[in-house]
Amino acid sequence: MSDTPEFSRLHDLRGITAAPVELVATPEECAALAKRFGLVAVHSLAASLSLQAKGPEVSATGPMRAEIVQSCAVSGDDLPASIAEDIAIRFVPLAALEASEAEAEIELTPEDLDVIGYTGTSFDLGEAVAQSLTLAIDPFAVGPNADEVRREKGLIEEAASGPLAEALRGLKDG
Repeated sequence: MSDTPEFSRLHDLRGITAAPVELVATPEECAALAKRFGLVAVHSLAASLSLQAKGPEVSATGPMRAEIVQSCAVSGDDLPASIAEDIAIRFVPLAALEASEAEAEIELTPEDLDVIGYTGTSFDLGEAVAQSLTLAIDPFAVGPNADEVRREKGLIEEAASGPLAEALRGLKDG
């Protein structure tokens, strides 16, 4: 088994330009990501990331788009989903990251979130996008047949699906 991620796109720190980096997963990479993340399918995954270096630290920001099919958390039915997220990731040399983690008291700031360590002069933009995708997936997504399955399994009472329950759900969703 290879240690290389399914959607690997190594980028060298010395090759950063003003132009955004376009990342598009191949059909084979999408299939491998679906398997890794336990999805029915990943039809597409793409990102357009602007890179900005501050010494050895690199910020990658931009939109990520994906079309996936996941299973309904209740019924198991196929549930297509479109994901559109703006991602912001910082790549930091692993040695600096480990040194900051060794401090006794850690206070997280927004700049500390979505930080990925790297060694050498290259970091993996593709794997960062794949990790962002998995974080964007709703682990409790339910489809239109979820309440019916809940009723069949005795998980909700008939009263919980009446007009009042629908009105309350409407308020909650709105």
